[in-house]
Amino acid sequence: MRRRHTLLASSFALTLAMCSPVAWAASTSVYLEELTTTEVRDALSAQRTTILIPVGGTEQNGPHMALGKHNTRAHVLAGRIAAALGNALVAPVLSYVPEGRIAPPTEHMRFAGTISIPEETFKSVLDAAARSFAQHGFRDVVLVGDHGSYQHLLAAVAARLNRDWAATPARAHFIADYYRAAQAPYIQALRAKGLTEAQIGTHAGAADTSLLMAVDASGVRSDQLPRAGTAAGVSGDPRAASAELGKLGVDLIVTHSVAAIRSAIAARR
Repeated sequence: MRRRHTLLASSFALTLAMCSPVAWAASTSVYLEELTTTEVRDALSAQRTTILIPVGGTEQNGPHMALGKHNTRAHVLAGRIAAALGNALVAPVLSYVPEGRIAPPTEHMRFAGTISIPEETFKSVLDAAARSFAQHGFRDVVLVGDHGSYQHLLAAVAARLNRDWAATPARAHFIADYYRAAQAPYIQALRAKGLTEAQIGTHAGAADTSLLMAVDASGVRSDQLPRAGTAAGVSGDPRAASAELGKLGVDLIVTHSVAAIRSAIAARR
């Protein structure tokens, strides 16, 4: 009987230890949506006061790439940027963005599956998200976008926030380098690998497709890669794409973005 009581007591003590706060290791994820509210509170107390708001988009990408291409890339790349910064978390990706007029449809809205919202709605969502983070104690709110068409809107949102936050410790930073600064060196790197302009393309071609392959190859239908000029909504030749080529662009985006964010934060102090 004494042995049984001893075993029960030991089991109870082990259960308490497993359930105690000390026994639960803090999550090492940089993604806000994977954390608990107390983990975010503790991260803020530990001076992890930079938050990235990654913006993607849901649009057609030819017959060979998933509609969520921009969302997947923004999620993964923002995570790598945050990890490199060391003091940052990543907000959920904003996947609803302006993609053209809905009716009659223009731009990517001409293709099934694309989702578009008005520019003012887009800016309002970003503005409210940024203010939410500032309310909780984040001091540097960073906007990065994986799509070219709304870059000017990100800049406008950051500018308005900074006007309103002039007397507060919070600041918004639009990081254009995420999208723009890495483009030219990435294209140069692809040329150095022997790709032509016709292969590289500007949308859903070899450059675009390679980037997605590098972060999540499951989003590319390798049996549906069209030849250049044979598929509507595709500019370039995705048959030349590879994960190895995409890694060149991924590394450039992360490197340029980290440097730009550090510079922006240092400049306001």
